[in-house]
Amino acid sequence: MRAGVGAAAALSLVGAALVQPGSAAADTMPAAGVPATVSADPLPTAQVNGVVWSMATVGSTVYATGNFTKARPAGVKEGGAGEVARGNIMAFDLATGKLSTSFVHTLDGQGLRLMASPDGKRVYVGGDFTKVDGKDHNHLAAFDTATGKLIDSFAPNVKNRVRAIAATDSTVYVGGNFFNVNGKSRTRLAAVKASDGSNIDTWKPAANDDEVYALAVYGDRVIVGGRFQQLNGEKRVGIGAVSATNGGTLPWSSKPIPTKATEPDSAGKYGYSYVTDLRIQNGIVYGAADGERYHWFDGRFAAKASDGALVWLDNCYGATYGILPVGQTVYAVGHPHDCTSLGAFPETTPETYHRTIAETFDARGTDKAKPGTNSNYSGQPIPQLLDWFPKLGMGTFTKQYQAAWAITGNSSYVAMGGEFPNVNGKAQAGLVRFTVKANAANKVGPDAASVKAPTVTKTSTGLKVSWAGTWDMDNGWLHYEVLRDSSTTALTSVKRLSKFWDEPSMTFTDTKAARGKHTYRIRVKDPLGNTVTGPASAAVTW
Repeated sequence: MRAGVGAAAALSLVGAALVQPGSAAADTMPAAGVPATVSADPLPTAQVNGVVWSMATVGSTVYATGNFTKARPAGVKEGGAGEVARGNIMAFDLATGKLSTSFVHTLDGQGLRLMASPDGKRVYVGGDFTKVDGKDHNHLAAFDTATGKLIDSFAPNVKNRVRAIAATDSTVYVGGNFFNVNGKSRTRLAAVKASDGSNIDTWKPAANDDEVYALAVYGDRVIVGGRFQQLNGEKRVGIGAVSATNGGTLPWSSKPIPTKATEPDSAGKYGYSYVTDLRIQNGIVYGAADGERYHWFDGRFAAKASDGALVWLDNCYGATYGILPVGQTVYAVGHPHDCTSLGAFPETTPETYHRTIAETFDARGTDKAKPGTNSNYSGQPIPQLLDWFPKLGMGTFTKQYQAAWAITGNSSYVAMGGEFPNVNGKAQAGLVRFTVKANAANKVGPDAASVKAPTVTKTSTGLKVSWAGTWDMDNGWLHYEVLRDSSTTALTSVKRLSKFWDEPSMTFTDTKAARGKHTYRIRVKDPLGNTVTGPASAAVTW
């Protein structure tokens, strides 16, 4: 089900470039002009016993933070051989998945955000902790990526939770729900020197009424995302930009986050949306959003970092927690359950959650559904959803019953962190990696459970075989072959675009069958040669 038209008027998007979607869908072997995704084959990765909230990649090392006390090798059960203590922060190798033994630290509270410096020499962590390795580091700390050591000289005193970090090589911008940094008043935003953590007193913007969740730096602009409805005392709902030098408000033209409800719903709750993550690539900022209450904006958006002009807005329902642009593909984690706006999978009853998705970096159509609650847009540009649907199991550690909360990677690997207990049905707790086709095993094939026995009927010209298609986690185009009796030689082969929400129906009439009883089976192949053969039909006499 979808919400009705929002109360706000739709904004004009004059000049927005649109590329009309073709008939092909992307996968590990897509059609020309459609970006490829990584494989859906999960790679062995170190595991944790809690939840990962945030990750950052520096070179071949992934740093992960959250709420956990132990880490263990891939394939090992909790408490098994090789499990070691890790206090809410750890690292592993992006290419091998192996746990780092040179980066060993303890935060005395959960970490909520990791961010690397642009030169890759440091990684910063923010969160609820007040000590690192027993030393005072109130809610913000830094580590040397070359040595793995805690940087003792960087110890700003932030008086409450840090959720957001952005950095240049000389300045660290932080956001969260604090009001004092190094003994000086700040309202949820602050900047400190990378050298010693002291305040930069010329930078004092304010998120006046609610938390900051995400920050990103673009030239002289700091882009701010979160739950706020005001920035520097002006109406800026969920996202805005301020000067990197003096904190003054800068232009931001798009309005992807709808204004918070002014009246409660039937349950007495006020609906709202907020930004959860921001990433910049090639001058475009990609944002993730979460909506609370019925059909508030839950999806993803892209805007020009220079002025905030909207590039596209994906209004799939189901919260988004992390986003990662890689080349021409944008990956996201959350729990989308209704992508009617993209012309893709609809709502089901009960809801079906897809814990990670991929889409194009650019706009390739216009929104195909009604706007969400209080939306500022209708018929806006949208990206194309790509065929990449690995299955992450629902976790229970946070009691929020989610799977992945964080995503990071590079041009060859995508890594996810969260509270999931398994991936594609195989035990893998809290962390997982995927890689490009050239490096992957490429063993994920068509979904065997949905390959059913065909129906066979007699016609005047032969035996008509009818069957429904299946789908594949990382390939959109599948080949369907019809087999007669015990033969493995295909009578025909049909290539069809196949999706779990739109499985094709096909028929073939066998005009060369000998007189007598016959059964038929359907064999399905993906472009990489993975094959599934379904059960035989009931025998039919010809």
